[in-house]
Amino acid sequence: MNNIPVKNRLIEIIVDYLIITAYLVMLLIVNLGIIFLFFKRIPEYTELQAQLIATLTSVIPIILIFSYLDYFKKGSIGKRVSGLKLTYANYRFSSSLSRNIIKFLPWQLGHVGVIHGIYSDFDMTAIIIANSGTFLGLVLLFMGLFRKDKRHLGDLIAGTKVELQ
Repeated sequence: MNNIPVKNRLIEIIVDYLIITAYLVMLLIVNLGIIFLFFKRIPEYTELQAQLIATLTSVIPIILIFSYLDYFKKGSIGKRVSGLKLTYANYRFSSSLSRNIIKFLPWQLGHVGVIHGIYSDFDMTAIIIANSGTFLGLVLLFMGLFRKDKRHLGDLIAGTKVELQ
């Protein structure tokens, strides 16, 4: 049983979402600056190039940043603002990393599905991939909000738990 109020979890999610959004806006500005400074126009990318750009500039850095914060600071900025902390059954960076890979997997599936959809006129594969990301994201969200122990799939696999500070 975990007595974390839903309000605390929602504050955590909103703060972390705003931080990720700020990172993505900064990434967009830097990317547009580089594109127009060096290329003078937006280049045409292959699907593979678009997938790699999305993965290497957004998903992987966010996973690494959140893994660092979870491991070294006991949680993301959203957790600290909302009065929460992350605890470990086995205090290892690999636990933090696996937790965050699972936590951000829906986002990556969304990228893969949408990017593939752009290049395939949203064929059935794109729709299945994108919708599986949405479904997994909702599962993780509802697990973190409504399970008695407030643990989502990443927590269960990594042996972590979010608690009140």
